[in-house]
Amino acid sequence: MQTRILMVCLGNICRSPLAEGILKSKIDTSKVVVDSAGTGHWHVGDLPDKRSIAVGRKYNIDITNQRGRQFSAKDFDDFDIIYVMDNSNKENVLAMAQTDSQREKVKLILDEIFPGENVDVPDPYFGGDSGFENVFSMLDEACEQIANRL
Repeated sequence: MQTRILMVCLGNICRSPLAEGILKSKIDTSKVVVDSAGTGHWHVGDLPDKRSIAVGRKYNIDITNQRGRQFSAKDFDDFDIIYVMDNSNKENVLAMAQTDSQREKVKLILDEIFPGENVDVPDPYFGGDSGFENVFSMLDEACEQIANRL
């Protein structure tokens, strides 16, 4: 049986597409399905942010086949683990959860490297290119932990 993991951020164009691409690069995709979504609807159908594409490409990760989509309640049924990028995303996703088992699926991704510290992956959207590099580094470390456990 495949493990199904969903990465969630606000718009699904910066952080979660990178997290999806990074984790896919570290695992056997025939055994683990990885997808991403945003809590907002603004970028449904859009390519990831060009700066996310560029930083991914720098590390040989191509995320240009991804398109933005919005998180939905159905995702609780479709995924085993839902990694959110920050506490705001976590609140938005948990607000849609109907059961304790759904709530238990939702985890902050940086808890993988900073357990229990509630550390956010900062949203690089309004910053410069260095913010995307910083986000890549954080997500790469967290995804390494996830991949090792899978």
